[in-house]
Amino acid sequence: MRLPNLLATKNGRLMAFFLLYLTEGIPLGFAATAVATVLRRLDVGPAEIGAFVGSFYLPWAFKWAFGPVIDVFSSDRLGRRRGWILFTQVMMALTLLSTVLLELPQQLWLFTIILLVHNTFGAMQDVAIDALACSTLHEDERGLANGMMFGGAMIGNMVGGSGVLLLSGVTGFQPTFFFVSGCILAVTAFVVLPMKEAPGPVRVLVVGSKLAQAAREMRVFAVDSFRSFLGSPGAFGGLLFALLPSGAMCLGLTLQSNLAVELGLDNDQVAALGVWSSILNASCCVLGGYLSDHFGRRRTLFVYLALMSLPVFYLMHELSKYGWVMPVPAGAENRPQVPVALVTALWIATLIYNAFQGLMYGTRTAAMMDVTNPAVAATQFTAYMALMNLAISYSAIWQGIAIEAWGYPKTMLVDGIFGLACLLVIPWLKPSDATVNRYADALGPQRARGMALGLGLACLAWAPYSYWSASFGAAKPIMGTLFTVIFIASALFLLASRAVLAEAGGWPARLGVWMAPLLLLLYARYYLDAIAGWLPAGISAPAFVAGAQNAVLAVTVLAGVTLLLLRGRPWQKMQVNPAEVA
Repeated sequence: MRLPNLLATKNGRLMAFFLLYLTEGIPLGFAATAVATVLRRLDVGPAEIGAFVGSFYLPWAFKWAFGPVIDVFSSDRLGRRRGWILFTQVMMALTLLSTVLLELPQQLWLFTIILLVHNTFGAMQDVAIDALACSTLHEDERGLANGMMFGGAMIGNMVGGSGVLLLSGVTGFQPTFFFVSGCILAVTAFVVLPMKEAPGPVRVLVVGSKLAQAAREMRVFAVDSFRSFLGSPGAFGGLLFALLPSGAMCLGLTLQSNLAVELGLDNDQVAALGVWSSILNASCCVLGGYLSDHFGRRRTLFVYLALMSLPVFYLMHELSKYGWVMPVPAGAENRPQVPVALVTALWIATLIYNAFQGLMYGTRTAAMMDVTNPAVAATQFTAYMALMNLAISYSAIWQGIAIEAWGYPKTMLVDGIFGLACLLVIPWLKPSDATVNRYADALGPQRARGMALGLGLACLAWAPYSYWSASFGAAKPIMGTLFTVIFIASALFLLASRAVLAEAGGWPARLGVWMAPLLLLLYARYYLDAIAGWLPAGISAPAFVAGAQNAVLAVTVLAGVTLLLLRGRPWQKMQVNPAEVA
Protein backbone atom coordinates (compact mmCIF):
# COMPACT_ATOMS: atom_id res chain seq x y z
CA MET A 1 0.00 0.00 0.00
CA ARG A 2 1.37 3.38 -1.00
CA LEU A 3 1.81 5.78 1.91
CA PRO A 4 0.17 9.22 1.54
CA ASN A 5 2.03 12.44 0.90
CA LEU A 6 1.12 14.34 4.07
CA LEU A 7 2.12 17.69 2.56
CA ALA A 8 -0.79 17.49 0.10
CA THR A 9 -3.58 18.35 2.59
CA LYS A 10 -4.04 20.73 5.53
CA ASN A 11 -4.56 17.96 8.10
CA GLY A 12 -1.68 16.05 6.59
CA ARG A 13 0.64 19.05 6.90
CA LEU A 14 -0.36 19.57 10.54
CA MET A 15 0.32 15.91 11.31
CA ALA A 16 3.58 15.89 9.34
CA PHE A 17 5.11 18.84 11.19
CA PHE A 18 3.81 17.52 14.53
CA LEU A 19 5.67 14.24 13.90
CA LEU A 20 8.79 15.97 12.55
CA TYR A 21 9.03 18.08 15.70
CA LEU A 22 8.48 14.88 17.68
CA THR A 23 11.87 13.68 16.37
CA GLU A 24 13.44 16.94 17.59
CA GLY A 25 12.12 16.50 21.13
CA ILE A 26 13.11 12.84 21.50
CA PRO A 27 16.92 13.31 21.71
CA LEU A 28 16.59 16.33 24.02
CA GLY A 29 14.35 14.43 26.43
CA PHE A 30 16.65 11.44 26.21
CA ALA A 31 19.64 13.50 27.34
CA ALA A 32 18.03 15.88 29.85
CA THR A 33 15.81 13.29 31.59
CA ALA A 34 16.75 9.67 30.85
CA VAL A 35 20.54 9.94 30.64
CA ALA A 36 20.73 12.54 33.44
CA THR A 37 18.69 10.25 35.72
CA VAL A 38 20.84 7.22 34.97
CA LEU A 39 24.06 9.18 35.50
CA ARG A 40 22.85 10.43 38.88
CA ARG A 41 22.07 6.86 39.92
CA LEU A 42 25.67 6.05 38.99
CA ASP A 43 26.80 8.80 41.43
CA VAL A 44 27.96 11.18 38.70
CA GLY A 45 28.03 14.67 40.26
CA PRO A 46 25.55 17.44 39.38
CA ALA A 47 28.34 19.59 37.88
CA GLU A 48 29.32 16.84 35.42
CA ILE A 49 25.70 16.17 34.54
CA GLY A 50 25.07 19.90 34.06
CA ALA A 51 28.09 20.16 31.75
CA PHE A 52 26.84 17.12 29.80
CA VAL A 53 23.36 18.57 29.26
CA GLY A 54 24.79 22.05 28.60
CA SER A 55 27.06 20.71 25.84
CA PHE A 56 24.08 18.86 24.37
CA TYR A 57 22.31 22.18 23.71
CA LEU A 58 25.34 23.93 22.19
CA PRO A 59 24.68 22.88 18.55
CA TRP A 60 21.22 24.42 18.82
CA ALA A 61 22.82 27.72 19.85
CA PHE A 62 24.74 27.82 16.55
CA LYS A 63 22.15 26.28 14.22
CA TRP A 64 21.89 29.59 12.33
CA ALA A 65 25.23 28.72 10.71
CA PHE A 66 23.66 25.73 8.94
CA GLY A 67 21.18 27.88 6.98
CA PRO A 68 23.42 28.97 4.08
CA VAL A 69 24.89 25.46 3.82
CA ILE A 70 21.44 23.86 3.61
CA ASP A 71 20.32 26.47 1.06
CA VAL A 72 23.29 25.97 -1.27
CA PHE A 73 24.04 22.24 -0.91
CA SER A 74 20.64 20.73 -1.68
CA SER A 75 19.05 18.33 -4.14
CA ASP A 76 16.07 19.20 -6.34
CA ARG A 77 15.52 15.48 -6.96
CA LEU A 78 15.26 14.54 -3.26
CA GLY A 79 13.69 17.86 -2.29
CA ARG A 80 15.63 20.88 -1.12
CA ARG A 81 14.51 20.42 2.50
CA ARG A 82 13.31 16.81 2.39
CA GLY A 83 16.77 15.58 1.32
CA TRP A 84 18.40 17.20 4.35
CA ILE A 85 15.73 15.84 6.69
CA LEU A 86 16.30 12.31 5.36
CA PHE A 87 20.06 12.61 5.75
CA THR A 88 20.04 14.11 9.24
CA GLN A 89 17.48 11.68 10.65
CA VAL A 90 19.48 8.67 9.43
CA MET A 91 22.67 10.15 10.90
CA MET A 92 20.91 10.84 14.21
CA ALA A 93 19.91 7.19 14.44
CA LEU A 94 23.39 5.91 13.48
CA THR A 95 25.29 8.12 15.93
CA LEU A 96 22.95 7.09 18.74
CA LEU A 97 23.34 3.39 17.95
CA SER A 98 27.13 3.76 18.01
CA THR A 99 26.97 4.44 21.77
CA VAL A 100 25.26 1.17 22.70
CA LEU A 101 28.46 -0.60 23.74
CA LEU A 102 29.95 2.28 25.74
CA GLU A 103 30.41 1.86 29.50
CA LEU A 104 28.96 4.57 31.74
CA PRO A 105 30.19 6.51 33.63
CA GLN A 106 33.73 5.40 32.67
CA GLN A 107 33.34 6.54 29.04
CA LEU A 108 31.14 9.55 29.72
CA TRP A 109 33.57 11.80 27.82
CA LEU A 110 33.23 9.72 24.61
CA PHE A 111 29.48 9.38 25.16
CA THR A 112 29.22 13.19 25.42
CA ILE A 113 31.22 13.74 22.22
CA ILE A 114 29.10 11.28 20.19
CA LEU A 115 25.83 12.73 21.48
CA LEU A 116 27.16 16.21 20.67
CA VAL A 117 27.60 15.07 17.06
CA HIS A 118 24.18 13.41 17.21
CA ASN A 119 22.57 16.64 18.33
CA THR A 120 24.43 18.62 15.67
CA PHE A 121 22.51 16.59 13.11
CA GLY A 122 19.38 17.28 15.17
CA ALA A 123 19.99 21.04 14.94
CA MET A 124 20.57 20.78 11.17
CA GLN A 125 17.30 18.86 10.90
CA ASP A 126 15.52 21.65 12.77
CA VAL A 127 16.71 24.27 10.27
CA ALA A 128 15.55 22.12 7.34
CA ILE A 129 12.15 21.44 8.96
CA ASP A 130 11.56 25.13 9.69
CA ALA A 131 12.52 26.04 6.12
CA LEU A 132 10.10 23.38 4.82
CA ALA A 133 7.37 24.75 7.08
CA CYS A 134 7.91 28.32 5.83
CA SER A 135 7.54 27.22 2.21
CA THR A 136 4.73 24.68 2.72
CA LEU A 137 2.29 25.89 5.39
CA HIS A 138 -0.51 28.19 4.25
CA GLU A 139 -0.90 31.52 6.02
CA ASP A 140 -4.23 30.58 7.64
CA GLU A 141 -2.80 27.41 9.23
CA ARG A 142 0.51 28.63 10.60
CA GLY A 143 -0.76 29.51 14.09
CA LEU A 144 -2.29 26.09 14.75
CA ALA A 145 0.66 24.41 13.08
CA ASN A 146 3.16 26.17 15.37
CA GLY A 147 1.16 25.11 18.42
CA MET A 148 1.15 21.51 17.22
CA MET A 149 4.86 21.66 16.38
CA PHE A 150 5.80 22.75 19.91
CA GLY A 151 3.33 20.23 21.30
CA GLY A 152 5.06 17.54 19.23
CA ALA A 153 8.43 18.59 20.64
CA MET A 154 7.03 18.26 24.18
CA ILE A 155 5.59 14.82 23.44
CA GLY A 156 8.90 13.80 21.89
CA ASN A 157 10.65 15.03 25.01
CA MET A 158 8.34 12.76 27.02
CA VAL A 159 9.02 9.76 24.75
CA GLY A 160 12.79 10.23 24.88
CA GLY A 161 12.81 10.88 28.64
CA SER A 162 9.94 9.19 30.48
CA GLY A 163 9.36 6.58 27.78
CA VAL A 164 12.98 5.48 27.91
CA LEU A 165 12.97 5.29 31.72
CA LEU A 166 9.82 3.13 31.71
CA LEU A 167 11.27 0.85 29.06
CA SER A 168 14.63 0.59 30.84
CA GLY A 169 12.89 -1.08 33.77
CA VAL A 170 12.11 -3.99 31.43
CA THR A 171 15.03 -4.08 29.02
CA GLY A 172 17.81 -2.28 30.87
CA PHE A 173 19.19 1.10 29.82
CA GLN A 174 21.46 0.30 26.86
CA PRO A 175 18.77 -1.47 24.76
CA THR A 176 16.59 1.63 24.95
CA PHE A 177 18.98 3.25 22.45
CA PHE A 178 17.40 0.97 19.83
CA PHE A 179 13.95 2.27 20.86
CA VAL A 180 14.96 5.94 20.47
CA SER A 181 16.63 5.27 17.11
CA GLY A 182 13.60 3.27 16.00
CA CYS A 183 11.24 6.16 16.82
CA ILE A 184 13.33 8.52 14.67
CA LEU A 185 13.58 6.05 11.77
CA ALA A 186 9.83 5.32 11.94
CA VAL A 187 9.12 8.99 11.20
CA THR A 188 11.72 8.82 8.42
CA ALA A 189 10.05 5.80 6.82
CA PHE A 190 6.38 6.70 7.23
CA VAL A 191 6.45 10.50 7.02
CA VAL A 192 9.58 11.81 5.26
CA LEU A 193 10.07 9.18 2.55
CA PRO A 194 6.51 9.47 1.13
CA MET A 195 6.71 13.28 1.12
CA LYS A 196 6.61 15.10 -2.19
CA GLU A 197 8.09 18.53 -1.62
CA ALA A 198 6.85 21.14 -4.08
CA PRO A 199 9.67 22.53 -6.25
CA GLY A 200 10.91 25.92 -5.15
CA PRO A 201 11.65 28.91 -7.36
CA VAL A 202 14.39 28.54 -9.94
CA ARG A 203 17.71 29.09 -8.24
CA VAL A 204 20.56 31.20 -9.50
CA LEU A 205 23.23 28.99 -10.99
CA VAL A 206 26.19 28.71 -8.62
CA VAL A 207 29.36 29.73 -10.42
CA GLY A 208 32.50 28.23 -8.95
CA SER A 209 32.69 26.59 -5.56
CA LYS A 210 29.46 25.89 -3.71
CA LEU A 211 31.42 26.33 -0.51
CA ALA A 212 32.34 29.85 -1.63
CA GLN A 213 28.68 30.49 -2.42
CA ALA A 214 27.76 29.36 1.10
CA ALA A 215 30.37 31.76 2.48
CA ARG A 216 28.88 34.61 0.43
CA GLU A 217 25.41 33.78 1.74
CA MET A 218 26.82 33.75 5.27
CA ARG A 219 28.09 37.28 4.71
CA VAL A 220 24.64 38.40 3.57
CA PHE A 221 23.21 36.63 6.60
CA ALA A 222 25.55 38.55 8.90
CA VAL A 223 24.61 41.94 7.42
CA ASP A 224 20.87 41.29 7.42
CA SER A 225 20.90 39.83 10.92
CA PHE A 226 22.99 42.64 12.37
CA ARG A 227 20.70 45.28 10.91
CA SER A 228 17.58 43.41 12.00
CA PHE A 229 18.80 42.85 15.57
CA LEU A 230 19.91 46.43 16.20
CA GLY A 231 17.75 48.37 13.75
CA SER A 232 14.64 48.84 15.93
CA PRO A 233 13.83 48.94 19.67
CA GLY A 234 11.69 45.81 19.45
CA ALA A 235 14.35 43.77 17.64
CA PHE A 236 17.09 44.94 20.01
CA GLY A 237 14.87 44.09 22.97
CA GLY A 238 14.34 40.66 21.44
CA LEU A 239 18.11 40.18 21.29
CA LEU A 240 18.49 40.96 25.01
CA PHE A 241 15.44 38.86 25.86
CA ALA A 242 16.81 35.85 23.96
CA LEU A 243 20.17 36.04 25.73
CA LEU A 244 18.53 36.02 29.18
CA PRO A 245 16.94 32.91 30.71
CA SER A 246 13.22 32.84 29.94
CA GLY A 247 12.10 32.76 33.54
CA ALA A 248 13.32 30.39 36.24
CA MET A 249 14.78 27.33 34.50
CA CYS A 250 16.02 24.89 37.15
CA LEU A 251 12.86 22.73 37.27
CA GLY A 252 13.13 22.22 33.53
CA LEU A 253 16.80 21.17 33.61
CA THR A 254 18.88 18.60 35.48
CA LEU A 255 18.19 19.96 38.98
CA GLN A 256 14.76 18.34 38.88
CA SER A 257 16.20 15.01 37.64
CA ASN A 258 18.91 15.06 40.31
CA LEU A 259 16.37 15.71 43.06
CA ALA A 260 14.02 13.01 41.81
CA VAL A 261 16.79 10.42 42.13
CA GLU A 262 17.99 11.67 45.51
CA LEU A 263 14.47 11.72 46.95
CA GLY A 264 14.07 8.03 46.15
CA LEU A 265 11.90 8.04 43.03
CA ASP A 266 12.48 4.92 40.93
CA ASN A 267 12.60 5.04 37.13
CA ASP A 268 8.85 4.35 36.79
CA GLN A 269 8.02 7.21 39.16
CA VAL A 270 10.41 9.59 37.39
CA ALA A 271 8.83 8.55 34.09
CA ALA A 272 5.29 9.14 35.42
CA LEU A 273 6.30 12.60 36.60
CA GLY A 274 7.72 13.29 33.16
CA VAL A 275 4.60 12.05 31.36
CA TRP A 276 2.22 14.29 33.31
CA SER A 277 4.64 17.22 33.03
CA SER A 278 4.84 16.83 29.24
CA ILE A 279 1.07 16.56 28.85
CA LEU A 280 0.56 19.73 30.89
CA ASN A 281 3.36 21.53 29.04
CA ALA A 282 2.11 20.60 25.57
CA SER A 283 -1.52 21.53 26.36
CA CYS A 284 -0.61 24.87 27.95
CA CYS A 285 1.68 25.72 25.04
CA VAL A 286 -1.34 25.92 22.72
CA LEU A 287 -3.47 27.61 25.41
CA GLY A 288 -0.81 30.27 26.11
CA GLY A 289 -0.63 31.31 22.47
CA TYR A 290 -4.43 31.47 22.25
CA LEU A 291 -4.72 33.66 25.37
CA SER A 292 -1.97 35.98 24.17
CA ASP A 293 -3.92 36.65 20.97
CA HIS A 294 -6.89 37.82 23.02
CA PHE A 295 -5.31 39.61 26.00
CA GLY A 296 -2.08 41.00 24.56
CA ARG A 297 1.26 39.36 23.94
CA ARG A 298 3.48 41.31 26.31
CA ARG A 299 0.94 41.42 29.14
CA THR A 300 0.38 37.66 29.21
CA LEU A 301 4.08 36.88 28.71
CA PHE A 302 4.95 39.04 31.72
CA VAL A 303 2.46 37.12 33.87
CA TYR A 304 3.60 33.67 32.71
CA LEU A 305 7.31 34.41 33.27
CA ALA A 306 6.66 35.81 36.74
CA LEU A 307 4.58 32.77 37.69
CA MET A 308 7.41 30.38 36.70
CA SER A 309 9.45 31.49 39.73
CA LEU A 310 6.69 30.65 42.22
CA PRO A 311 6.98 26.82 42.14
CA VAL A 312 10.78 27.21 42.31
CA PHE A 313 10.55 29.34 45.45
CA TYR A 314 7.98 26.91 46.93
CA LEU A 315 10.22 23.87 46.44
CA MET A 316 13.22 25.86 47.71
CA HIS A 317 11.31 26.58 50.92
CA GLU A 318 10.37 22.91 51.36
CA LEU A 319 13.95 21.71 50.80
CA SER A 320 15.24 24.19 53.40
CA LYS A 321 12.46 23.23 55.80
CA TYR A 322 13.43 19.55 55.74
CA GLY A 323 17.19 20.21 55.64
CA TRP A 324 17.79 18.74 52.17
CA VAL A 325 20.44 21.21 51.09
CA MET A 326 23.48 19.53 49.53
CA PRO A 327 23.48 16.66 46.98
CA VAL A 328 23.41 13.22 48.60
CA PRO A 329 25.06 10.35 46.66
CA ALA A 330 22.76 7.40 46.04
CA GLY A 331 25.09 4.96 47.80
CA ALA A 332 26.06 7.20 50.72
CA GLU A 333 26.26 5.62 54.18
CA ASN A 334 23.81 6.85 56.84
CA ARG A 335 21.69 8.34 54.10
CA PRO A 336 18.96 10.57 55.61
CA GLN A 337 15.37 9.39 55.47
CA VAL A 338 13.39 11.15 52.73
CA PRO A 339 10.24 12.85 54.08
CA VAL A 340 7.10 11.90 52.13
CA ALA A 341 6.06 15.56 52.18
CA LEU A 342 9.23 16.47 50.27
CA VAL A 343 8.42 14.01 47.48
CA THR A 344 4.90 15.47 47.30
CA ALA A 345 6.38 18.98 47.10
CA LEU A 346 8.57 17.89 44.17
CA TRP A 347 5.51 16.61 42.31
CA ILE A 348 3.49 19.76 42.99
CA ALA A 349 6.31 22.14 42.05
CA THR A 350 7.23 20.25 38.86
CA LEU A 351 3.66 19.99 37.54
CA ILE A 352 2.82 23.63 38.26
CA TYR A 353 6.12 24.75 36.75
CA ASN A 354 5.48 22.82 33.52
CA ALA A 355 2.01 24.34 33.21
CA PHE A 356 3.42 27.88 33.49
CA GLN A 357 6.35 27.05 31.22
CA GLY A 358 3.97 25.73 28.55
CA LEU A 359 1.94 28.94 28.68
CA MET A 360 5.19 30.88 28.28
CA TYR A 361 6.52 28.86 25.32
CA GLY A 362 3.61 29.52 22.98
CA THR A 363 3.48 33.21 23.87
CA ARG A 364 7.25 33.77 23.74
CA THR A 365 7.46 32.38 20.22
CA ALA A 366 4.68 34.67 19.03
CA ALA A 367 6.37 37.67 20.71
CA MET A 368 9.61 36.95 18.86
CA MET A 369 7.71 36.78 15.57
CA ASP A 370 6.16 40.17 16.34
CA VAL A 371 9.55 41.92 16.38
CA THR A 372 11.07 39.96 13.51
CA ASN A 373 11.69 41.65 10.17
CA PRO A 374 9.66 39.71 7.56
CA ALA A 375 12.33 40.39 4.94
CA VAL A 376 14.83 38.29 6.90
CA ALA A 377 12.38 36.26 8.99
CA ALA A 378 14.12 32.89 8.60
CA THR A 379 17.44 34.42 9.55
CA GLN A 380 16.36 36.60 12.45
CA PHE A 381 13.83 34.24 14.02
CA THR A 382 16.21 31.26 13.80
CA ALA A 383 18.91 33.37 15.44
CA TYR A 384 16.56 34.32 18.30
CA MET A 385 15.77 30.64 18.89
CA ALA A 386 19.48 29.78 18.74
CA LEU A 387 20.33 32.39 21.37
CA MET A 388 17.59 31.00 23.61
CA ASN A 389 19.21 27.58 23.32
CA LEU A 390 22.51 29.21 24.32
CA ALA A 391 20.74 30.53 27.43
CA ILE A 392 19.56 26.99 28.23
CA SER A 393 23.10 25.69 27.75
CA TYR A 394 24.82 28.17 30.08
CA SER A 395 22.00 27.83 32.63
CA ALA A 396 22.45 24.05 32.79
CA ILE A 397 26.21 24.48 33.25
CA TRP A 398 26.13 27.12 36.00
CA GLN A 399 23.35 25.38 37.89
CA GLY A 400 25.25 22.08 37.96
CA ILE A 401 28.28 23.89 39.38
CA ALA A 402 26.20 25.91 41.85
CA ILE A 403 24.40 22.85 43.26
CA GLU A 404 27.70 21.33 44.35
CA ALA A 405 29.00 24.65 45.67
CA TRP A 406 25.91 26.19 47.31
CA GLY A 407 23.36 23.38 47.55
CA TYR A 408 19.86 23.16 46.11
CA PRO A 409 18.01 25.98 47.94
CA LYS A 410 20.54 28.74 47.19
CA THR A 411 20.82 27.64 43.56
CA MET A 412 17.03 27.77 43.24
CA LEU A 413 16.91 31.20 44.89
CA VAL A 414 19.45 32.63 42.41
CA ASP A 415 17.68 30.96 39.49
CA GLY A 416 14.26 32.24 40.56
CA ILE A 417 15.51 35.82 40.94
CA PHE A 418 17.73 35.83 37.84
CA GLY A 419 14.85 34.38 35.82
CA LEU A 420 12.83 37.53 36.56
CA ALA A 421 15.45 39.76 34.87
CA CYS A 422 13.83 39.18 31.48
CA LEU A 423 10.70 40.97 32.74
CA LEU A 424 12.62 44.25 32.47
CA VAL A 425 13.02 43.72 28.73
CA ILE A 426 9.40 42.83 27.91
CA PRO A 427 8.28 46.50 27.45
CA TRP A 428 10.76 46.70 24.57
CA LEU A 429 9.15 43.79 22.71
CA LYS A 430 6.85 46.11 20.84
CA PRO A 431 6.48 45.84 17.05
CA SER A 432 7.62 48.95 15.23
CA ASP A 433 5.21 51.28 13.46
CA ALA A 434 4.36 50.29 9.91
CA THR A 435 6.68 52.72 8.14
CA VAL A 436 9.14 52.17 5.31
CA ASN A 437 12.13 51.95 7.64
CA ARG A 438 10.32 50.29 10.55
CA TYR A 439 13.13 47.74 11.00
CA ALA A 440 16.01 50.23 10.70
CA ASP A 441 15.41 53.46 12.58
CA ALA A 442 17.85 56.32 13.15
CA LEU A 443 19.09 54.84 16.45
CA GLY A 444 20.54 51.69 14.86
CA PRO A 445 24.11 53.09 14.69
CA GLN A 446 23.86 54.22 18.31
CA ARG A 447 22.84 50.73 19.42
CA ALA A 448 25.76 49.23 17.51
CA ARG A 449 28.20 51.62 19.21
CA GLY A 450 26.68 50.83 22.60
CA MET A 451 27.07 47.09 22.05
CA ALA A 452 30.68 47.53 20.93
CA LEU A 453 31.38 49.54 24.10
CA GLY A 454 29.68 47.04 26.41
CA LEU A 455 31.35 43.97 24.92
CA GLY A 456 34.73 45.71 24.80
CA LEU A 457 34.62 46.62 28.49
CA ALA A 458 33.41 43.10 29.35
CA CYS A 459 36.38 41.54 27.52
CA LEU A 460 38.80 43.90 29.26
CA ALA A 461 37.24 42.91 32.61
CA TRP A 462 38.85 39.48 32.21
CA ALA A 463 42.24 40.98 33.19
CA PRO A 464 41.27 42.11 36.73
CA TYR A 465 39.04 39.05 37.16
CA SER A 466 41.85 36.62 36.34
CA TYR A 467 44.08 38.39 38.88
CA TRP A 468 41.52 38.22 41.71
CA SER A 469 39.66 35.08 40.59
CA ALA A 470 40.60 33.13 43.72
CA SER A 471 38.60 35.57 45.85
CA PHE A 472 35.37 34.49 44.09
CA GLY A 473 35.52 31.09 45.79
CA ALA A 474 32.58 28.84 44.89
CA ALA A 475 31.31 31.43 42.40
CA LYS A 476 34.47 31.18 40.27
CA PRO A 477 33.08 28.54 37.85
CA ILE A 478 29.91 30.58 37.42
CA MET A 479 31.96 33.67 36.55
CA GLY A 480 33.85 31.54 34.06
CA THR A 481 30.58 30.60 32.37
CA LEU A 482 29.57 34.29 32.20
CA PHE A 483 32.83 35.18 30.48
CA THR A 484 32.36 32.31 28.02
CA VAL A 485 29.05 33.86 26.95
CA ILE A 486 30.76 37.27 26.64
CA PHE A 487 33.55 35.84 24.47
CA ILE A 488 31.06 34.08 22.16
CA ALA A 489 28.94 37.24 21.81
CA SER A 490 32.08 39.31 21.11
CA ALA A 491 33.26 36.88 18.44
CA LEU A 492 29.90 37.02 16.64
CA PHE A 493 29.85 40.83 16.90
CA LEU A 494 33.34 41.10 15.39
CA LEU A 495 32.45 38.84 12.45
CA ALA A 496 29.21 40.72 11.77
CA SER A 497 30.98 44.09 12.11
CA ARG A 498 33.37 43.25 9.31
CA ALA A 499 30.48 42.24 7.05
CA VAL A 500 28.42 45.36 7.82
CA LEU A 501 31.19 47.98 7.82
CA ALA A 502 33.21 46.47 4.96
CA GLU A 503 36.10 48.81 4.04
CA ALA A 504 34.70 51.57 6.25
CA GLY A 505 35.62 49.45 9.25
CA GLY A 506 39.33 49.92 8.52
CA TRP A 507 42.00 47.82 10.17
CA PRO A 508 40.03 47.26 13.43
CA ALA A 509 37.31 45.44 11.47
CA ARG A 510 39.92 43.37 9.60
CA LEU A 511 41.68 42.54 12.86
CA GLY A 512 38.33 41.56 14.40
CA VAL A 513 37.92 38.76 11.85
CA TRP A 514 41.13 37.18 13.18
CA MET A 515 40.22 37.81 16.78
CA ALA A 516 36.83 36.09 16.52
CA PRO A 517 38.10 32.47 16.23
CA LEU A 518 40.64 33.13 18.98
CA LEU A 519 37.83 34.25 21.29
CA LEU A 520 35.92 31.05 20.52
CA LEU A 521 39.04 29.01 21.27
CA LEU A 522 39.23 30.50 24.75
CA TYR A 523 36.85 27.77 25.88
CA ALA A 524 39.96 25.55 25.90
CA ARG A 525 41.12 27.42 29.03
CA TYR A 526 39.12 24.90 31.07
CA TYR A 527 41.28 22.05 29.75
CA LEU A 528 44.80 23.47 30.00
CA ASP A 529 45.88 20.95 32.63
CA ALA A 530 44.58 18.05 30.54
CA ILE A 531 46.31 19.40 27.41
CA ALA A 532 49.53 19.81 29.40
CA GLY A 533 49.34 16.11 30.23
CA TRP A 534 49.53 15.24 26.53
CA LEU A 535 52.75 17.19 25.96
CA PRO A 536 55.92 15.25 25.08
CA ALA A 537 58.62 14.73 27.68
CA GLY A 538 60.89 17.69 28.19
CA ILE A 539 58.17 20.32 28.01
CA SER A 540 57.28 21.72 31.41
CA ALA A 541 53.55 21.39 32.09
CA PRO A 542 53.46 24.32 34.58
CA ALA A 543 55.30 26.54 32.10
CA PHE A 544 52.87 25.56 29.35
CA VAL A 545 49.83 26.35 31.52
CA ALA A 546 51.32 29.71 32.57
CA GLY A 547 52.09 30.61 28.96
CA ALA A 548 48.60 29.62 27.81
CA GLN A 549 47.03 31.75 30.56
CA ASN A 550 49.10 34.72 29.41
CA ALA A 551 47.91 34.07 25.84
CA VAL A 552 44.28 34.07 27.04
CA LEU A 553 44.90 37.40 28.74
CA ALA A 554 46.46 38.86 25.60
CA VAL A 555 43.54 37.74 23.41
CA THR A 556 40.91 39.23 25.74
CA VAL A 557 42.76 42.55 26.02
CA LEU A 558 43.33 42.81 22.26
CA ALA A 559 39.69 41.86 21.55
CA GLY A 560 38.47 44.44 24.06
CA VAL A 561 40.59 47.19 22.49
CA THR A 562 39.42 46.19 19.00
CA LEU A 563 35.78 46.40 20.07
CA LEU A 564 36.32 49.84 21.62
CA LEU A 565 37.97 51.04 18.41
CA LEU A 566 35.04 49.71 16.37
CA ARG A 567 32.77 51.91 18.45
CA GLY A 568 34.15 54.92 16.58
CA ARG A 569 33.62 53.51 13.09
CA PRO A 570 30.93 54.97 10.71
CA TRP A 571 27.97 52.82 11.72
CA GLN A 572 25.65 54.74 9.39
CA LYS A 573 25.84 51.62 7.22
CA MET A 574 23.36 50.18 9.74
CA GLN A 575 20.72 52.31 7.97
CA VAL A 576 18.60 50.61 5.34
CA ASN A 577 17.47 52.91 2.56
CA PRO A 578 14.00 52.58 1.01
CA ALA A 579 15.44 51.07 -2.16
CA GLU A 580 16.91 48.17 -0.18
CA VAL A 581 13.63 47.56 1.63
CA ALA A 582 11.80 47.52 -1.70
